[in-house]
Amino acid sequence: MRRSFALLAGVLLTGALALPASAADGDGDNGFTIKDSRITESSGLAASHLHPGIYWTHNDSDDGPYIYAVDSATGKTVATITLSGVGTPRDVEAISIGPDNQIYVGDIGDNLDGSWPYVWIYRLPEPKVLKNQTIKATQYVVKYSNGARNAESLVVHPKTGRVYIIDKKENGGHLYEGPARLSPSGANIFKPVATVDLWATDAAFSSNGRQLAVRGYFGGIYYDWNGGRIERKGRLNVPLQGQGESITYSADGTKLMYGSEGADSSVEAQDAPGGGGGDDKSPSGDGSSTSAAGSGDATTSDSVKLGALAVAVVAAAVFGLRRLLRRD
Repeated sequence: MRRSFALLAGVLLTGALALPASAADGDGDNGFTIKDSRITESSGLAASHLHPGIYWTHNDSDDGPYIYAVDSATGKTVATITLSGVGTPRDVEAISIGPDNQIYVGDIGDNLDGSWPYVWIYRLPEPKVLKNQTIKATQYVVKYSNGARNAESLVVHPKTGRVYIIDKKENGGHLYEGPARLSPSGANIFKPVATVDLWATDAAFSSNGRQLAVRGYFGGIYYDWNGGRIERKGRLNVPLQGQGESITYSADGTKLMYGSEGADSSVEAQDAPGGGGGDDKSPSGDGSSTSAAGSGDATTSDSVKLGALAVAVVAAAVFGLRRLLRRD
């Protein structure tokens, strides 16, 4: 993955600003810090279906076939799962849980920026007992109908079990739809079905499958699903993070949990649009997400304004650096 500009932006944001904490001050669905020293590149996040308060995550690359169960009450890892029956992971970027408590792990990143002819998805059952153990996984080969590409977002529809991938393009990418059922033999061809207006680093379905939330480094968008004919509804209130790589709905669907890479990385919580559980109400008239604290929340408003200003400053700095590098 080419991350130099994103990393620069993260450094600028972290060094230039010291924003007040929002929903991340508490425990559990109010946010937590990953305290496992082995997890330094948390690139995906999924709320457990079987174990309340547990979130599954994984490292990006240079780790191995592992996923980690993190207790949101303490930030500590309570189980390490080793995947057997798969090859050596290359660039694991996403994790999602589908029907029947099946965990899907997306080895879909491409450090060569779209040069690998295929990528992989691994599927395994979520363990009923949280302990260090080895679980046999099924490995699927994935190809795209219009050629290789980099991607960091994989979602499984909670009702149909169909798998979708969003490619990572600086100027916006596409939602790719997989076969109705993945096959462990041969290649599974994913086809573009809709445009996504974001440099996407992760995505998540609401528990009822009616909303799709997509995040990037500096912002996010949520869509009505509409059977895959996605309709943009508004912006997400994405927290400022050094390198924002992951997103998931909380188990009850009321929160969106945002994760970041790095040692002792934080997972921050924000209210999910419309409650995240099928409520047809838009969270605000313009489609933007708002704080549950009610109208007139000056702290939230000031934070959003400051965040927007910071993004503008960082974007200008990155743009200037890119022009300078091109001239050199």
